[in-house]
Amino acid sequence: MSLFSGMFGGKSHQLKNALSLRDIEVDMHSHFIPGLDDGSKSIEESVEIIKQLAVLGYRKLITTPHIQVDYYRNSAENILPGLDTLRLAVKDVGIHIGIEAAAEYLMDDGFEDKIKTDDFLTFGSKHILVEFSYFSIHPAYKEYFFELQVNGYKIILAHPERYSFWHNDIGKFEDLKNRGIFFQMNVGSITGYYSPEVKKFAEKLIDADMIDFIGSDIHNQKLMDELVKSRYDRLMEKLLNKGKLLNNTL
Repeated sequence: MSLFSGMFGGKSHQLKNALSLRDIEVDMHSHFIPGLDDGSKSIEESVEIIKQLAVLGYRKLITTPHIQVDYYRNSAENILPGLDTLRLAVKDVGIHIGIEAAAEYLMDDGFEDKIKTDDFLTFGSKHILVEFSYFSIHPAYKEYFFELQVNGYKIILAHPERYSFWHNDIGKFEDLKNRGIFFQMNVGSITGYYSPEVKKFAEKLIDADMIDFIGSDIHNQKLMDELVKSRYDRLMEKLLNKGKLLNNTL
């Protein structure tokens, strides 16, 4: 399903009329630079998806390739040239949208070295996007977050609703919020793309006013379609109506 089939020919998803995503303005989690991770496979694929995001009203995209010690050993040395190539391709087809690059950092066994060398790609006002493993929490996560904050970073935890090991203990998330950690929810969590359980916990976090950012986490057209689908979802309506999203401050 393309953007336009979703807008003009697709089936309704709970809401009769599509929500506007224009006020979000900035998407701050995506994987558009080909060849760096499990995201877009080609510049052409990225340009086609970015074109659809521009139609939806986004004015800026911050693409965030994975950085992981075991799988994706990316750095500014290959991310920034990839950004230049992407920007040029988008400009060549006449899409008017800002594009920046940072990274999505996995808190793994290589994370401490990055803290020691202060080696991070950031966005906004020294914001840094960090994710946990889906299987277990790093035992030093509190210490790492503290060190980042001492160094002036504003930490955004990617897709907290997807960490099922904490689904039965919302107090863990409350503790992080009390420590000044921002939370970014995935659009696919709202639509139920990952699982009904993730959608259910996403609503719990929204109801608790814990969500600061919404991110597409787009890797491919399928996840772009989930963004279109979210415009008919009552949970997206609930999140937008909270009026607490900070995307447009980036």
